[in-house]
Amino acid sequence: GYLVGALRHFIASHFECALAQQRVQRARSTFSLHVCRCSAAAPPRRLFPPMPALRYRHIVWDWNGTLLDDVDYSIACMNGLRDRRRLPLLDRARYHELFDFPVRDYYYRLGFDPAQDTFERLSVEFISAYDADRWGCHLHGGTPEILAAVTGAGATQSILSAYRHETLHEIVAHFGLAPHFIRLTGLDNIFAYSKAGFGRAWIEELGLPPAEVLMVGDTLHDLDVARHMGVDCVL
Repeated sequence: GYLVGALRHFIASHFECALAQQRVQRARSTFSLHVCRCSAAAPPRRLFPPMPALRYRHIVWDWNGTLLDDVDYSIACMNGLRDRRRLPLLDRARYHELFDFPVRDYYYRLGFDPAQDTFERLSVEFISAYDADRWGCHLHGGTPEILAAVTGAGATQSILSAYRHETLHEIVAHFGLAPHFIRLTGLDNIFAYSKAGFGRAWIEELGLPPAEVLMVGDTLHDLDVARHMGVDCVL
């Protein structure tokens, strides 16, 4: 809804500006070359003002809920677990109120009894339900265009996800988005503890000043990860 639209506007305006700068730069270069050829005696005047540099040179995206529109599907999978235990069903408002990392705490905020269901058992049950029809999920509207605009503006991109690493690679390839990313990083388990350590390692390996990196996500955990990385964040 509103948040997705605001995110699209932020990313699109930032990188559309960068693309416009590139077009002006090309026009400036072409015009200068033309003047030099026509009048070698007189140096060309500066007809275009200096263009500001692109602020963000790299974007780190979250996957589930940010690029992949799977919130309603995740709620439906969780409601399957709740229905089998005769617990009240979850709706979007309640989901947004309760969801956070670590996921273990989220499960028990939902009312599951740890004496009856261990976190590990609930995780296996949820992931089994989610994987059964994960290919039915869709990208948020405008996702391919935004990623293409960022790539076209000369910035690089990566994904940092709490999703399993192998499955993340599979689903990103399924949507044909892999060429846009220089790194896909997921976790090595299904328990979604935290992405912070992976984020710190990635910002060190990336080698860019943190001020030139932007994290885009949809949870407070993404904001926390961005703080650990020392980068800006958009939720």
